[in-house]
Amino acid sequence: MRMVIFGLTVTSSWGNGHATLWRGLISALGRLGWSVSFFERNTPYYAGARDLDHLDGGNVVLYPEWEDIRHVAEQAIGQSDVVIVTSYCPDAVEASRLAQQACRGLKVFYDLDTPVTLARIEQGLRPAYYGPEGLRDFDLVLSYTGGTAIDALKTLLGARHVLPLYGHVDPERHRPAEARAEFAGDLSYLGTYAADRQAGVEKLLVRTAARLPDHRFVIGGAQYPHEFPWGENIFFVRHLPPADHPAFFCSSRLTLNVTREAMARRGWCPSGRLFEAAACGAAMVSDTWPGLSSFFQPGSEIILADTTDDVVAAVGLPDSEVDAIRRRARERVLDEHTSAQRARELDRLLSDSIQGLTAGEPLKEAI
Repeated sequence: MRMVIFGLTVTSSWGNGHATLWRGLISALGRLGWSVSFFERNTPYYAGARDLDHLDGGNVVLYPEWEDIRHVAEQAIGQSDVVIVTSYCPDAVEASRLAQQACRGLKVFYDLDTPVTLARIEQGLRPAYYGPEGLRDFDLVLSYTGGTAIDALKTLLGARHVLPLYGHVDPERHRPAEARAEFAGDLSYLGTYAADRQAGVEKLLVRTAARLPDHRFVIGGAQYPHEFPWGENIFFVRHLPPADHPAFFCSSRLTLNVTREAMARRGWCPSGRLFEAAACGAAMVSDTWPGLSSFFQPGSEIILADTTDDVVAAVGLPDSEVDAIRRRARERVLDEHTSAQRARELDRLLSDSIQGLTAGEPLKEAI
């Protein structure tokens, strides 16, 4: 089976969560017999921060501008069984229209940023990766977010058939690792700077650090502004390639997850960082949002925190309790949230959809 993907990036994890997800998923799809081609525009900011030499399970087609690759893309689409266009693909509208013209197989849109998409539409804005026709011409729409987002994609964008496809982790790449002194801390946070996460980071990490001056706090990520409120006991590690994530997670006693405002409000949108940290054996502290308990059991597999006091209390937990939480979280993610499991889920969804399309039957709806 052949699949063509038009996405944001798979070659660079700098400042985005797409690349790592695609690497794990494409590798697992390759083991299931899929042949995958990923089309990526060669943008300067990703070209300068590439951290992928070879895409397991697929090949990458880098191109400078859409018109330079249009003919090649049309040929690839015509030979494919499935075409997937994703959110934040810089040429999503052009790729979507070409798919409608040239694809004889299944046409799929995968929104990996559903809460942001819906928030913008509700504000009267149209994301650049959607044309005026919305999603009505796609056979299947996949959403990184479940819950109420499924119906919202139908109502606001005209999607006919929507199913959730949540995040995941490749346990071959994210697994327990040796701690490193430069990452050592009582509480760490790994994430690209985002304005709509800033209030949560300040409440749950910055203020906690101020309350606990004898403890060490570590932030890793990209795009942090000079005016970020660094404290004397908050240490910064610039953008880390995925290969360094396990050591980062394993070098602190606890690691923090802070959800973007739109994702937290919508719910049912687990960050890939949650699965990565758990797979590495980290004990996680997270803000709360609807649906979280469907992915990790609060108090048993993850520590929930709404206030600075909650995080201060978490830092003070005995080692035995922290160790039990990290062990149970890792067991949960290996049981339910690996890239291989998500690839099997996607393979089943696509196969069922192709069969239904061939037979002229309506596709199955999300439950």
